[in-house]
Amino acid sequence: MADIKAIAEQLVNLTVKEVNELATVLKEEYGIEPAAAAVAVAAGPAGPAAPAEEEKTEFNVVLAEVGPNKLKVVKAVKEACGLGLKEAKELVDGAPSTLKEGLSKAEAENLQKTIEAEGAKIELK
Repeated sequence: MADIKAIAEQLVNLTVKEVNELATVLKEEYGIEPAAAAVAVAAGPAGPAAPAEEEKTEFNVVLAEVGPNKLKVVKAVKEACGLGLKEAKELVDGAPSTLKEGLSKAEAENLQKTIEAEGAKIELK
């Protein structure tokens, strides 16, 4: 029999990216729609606040400003994020908007350079 407490501890410590991957596996392989559970796990435990982080390991890439070359920014967002043209345009039109979440520092900086090369302003949070 599995150690339920250990499984719960592992679930609570999942990153947002890992929660999304878990949700995909549960849906595709087992036919389970884990929407409510994923939100609860992503929120983390409702206990005392965690100690201050020494170094941030996950970053969210936020499009702060579009800049003068909106069309080029839409194309860059489309390619970098693997979106359709309509979805990319909606993200750019809705600036400030989050392009991707839970990226490593290197991935976030790479995405930032790609989008900023087209004239947009990106923030890493």
